[in-house]
Amino acid sequence: MQGAERAWLTDPGSLTRSIQSRCPRFAVRHVQQQRATAALDEARLCGLKPACATTLREVYLYCHDTPVVFAHSVLPAASLRGSWQGLGKLGSRPLGGALFANPLVQRAPLQYTRLSPRHRLYQRACAQLSQCPACLWARRSLFTLRGRSILVTEVFLPGILELS
Repeated sequence: MQGAERAWLTDPGSLTRSIQSRCPRFAVRHVQQQRATAALDEARLCGLKPACATTLREVYLYCHDTPVVFAHSVLPAASLRGSWQGLGKLGSRPLGGALFANPLVQRAPLQYTRLSPRHRLYQRACAQLSQCPACLWARRSLFTLRGRSILVTEVFLPGILELS
């Protein structure tokens, strides 16, 4: 991992804000949002039963015409109530803006991993790339508000290094 990659991975603030501050033409491109079952490790982190249905949201964060991050979020049905009721209908609006706007939202420590080409998130993230690298770095964190949690995984694409 290079120093620039490490800086992006370990930044505890809003990734959306960090990209926007370096990119005059920032965009969120919605890939999918559907009811599905979370992966076992995701369900465990969210405190869900393994076969529990959730909403899975996937988007790319773009700087100009370059995808820089692939984001995969697990939104349990119980979490999409109250203050987070609108999160299930964000479309092409950034989730990070909603999560970091409320000072009551607590963020668990970041977890990091290196994704190989066999990992499902690596494969999903590479869908918009003309060339896939040997590996991709990702981080994830659980955001909690009033006992309701949302898991956000951010996969860093090669284009992120152009923003450093």
